[in-house]
Amino acid sequence: MTTIYHNPRCSKSRQCLAILEDKKEDLNIIKYLDTPFTDEKLTEVVDLLGIQPIDLVRKNEAIWKQEFKSKTLTNDQLIKIMCEHPKLIERPIVIKNNKAIIGRPPEKVIDIL
Repeated sequence: MTTIYHNPRCSKSRQCLAILEDKKEDLNIIKYLDTPFTDEKLTEVVDLLGIQPIDLVRKNEAIWKQEFKSKTLTNDQLIKIMCEHPKLIERPIVIKNNKAIIGRPPEKVIDIL
């Protein structure tokens, strides 16, 4: 089973989903804006990605620039902020066999299939 944390309004996310569908992957599609992450789940995903929470933040989003950019935040605070404001999470995220990848560019998803 391949899980994609998907935002249908994002062209990169749609392109990544199309690649997964073309590869006939058994998909679990999670629209993370409708079903937000829990702190625990997002921490797990960040660990699978092998990155720091700050590396998952979409830093060009207005809410980031207005409310958080100038603050010094811990990893736990960043996780909590992304859970409260899922629009800040980089997308799409694809997980398969305990490996995760951010699908940017979308073709990068092929690396974990």
